[in-house]
Amino acid sequence: MLPERSGGYSLIELMIAIAILSIIAAIAVPSYRAMVYNAQIVSAMADIKQISNEITIFRMTNRRFPASLQEIGMDGKLDPWGRPYQYLLIAGAEGAKGHQRKDHNLVPLNSDYDLYSLGRDGESSPPLTAQQSHDDIVRANNGGFVGLATNY
Repeated sequence: MLPERSGGYSLIELMIAIAILSIIAAIAVPSYRAMVYNAQIVSAMADIKQISNEITIFRMTNRRFPASLQEIGMDGKLDPWGRPYQYLLIAGAEGAKGHQRKDHNLVPLNSDYDLYSLGRDGESSPPLTAQQSHDDIVRANNGGFVGLATNY
């Protein structure tokens, strides 16, 4: 006959339960991080579209592009990673030509203005092919595309 159990769990049962929970956590945590990152990308895309709309309204009202995001009251708007959005006026600004964002063929993304987020790493470079630009959220084709730089 087996001895009577006292109602507690054995060491083996506890170890099995901990192992199962560890496996579930190992699967869930990366999925959760990927989901959060995708939500941050979507949020940055929505912000860029909103800022672009404000720039369009400013342009229709004033017949010129704003010199900075401050002119449209968006200079304090931060991306999902806590950094300000980057704005570069291209149309009519001769000094901006060398600093424009460029695609894989080194063709400028926009002819009016560049608007982008530095992404998760907080670093960027004018060509989208540069490693530090891969996670940037960019506006391209004069607003025809807004999304992750690697998707352009």
